[in-house]
Amino acid sequence: MITVNNRDKLEWKKGMTVQTLLDEMGYSYSLITVTVDGILVNDNEYDDFQIEDGADVTVFHLAHGG
Repeated sequence: MITVNNRDKLEWKKGMTVQTLLDEMGYSYSLITVTVDGILVNDNEYDDFQIEDGADVTVFHLAHGG
């Protein structure tokens, strides 16, 4: 089981990547930041960065405005 943003639970699957998680959670923002167990994951690694069972993931999107 993976915890997302200290509140959501997502069933872990073998081979799960950051991109898989983002797709399953419906995150489609263009400016998004992800940490896995406190490690910042670069967006060019989302397709390859493996998430382990029991991981704590934080996902947030950057917003701008005036």
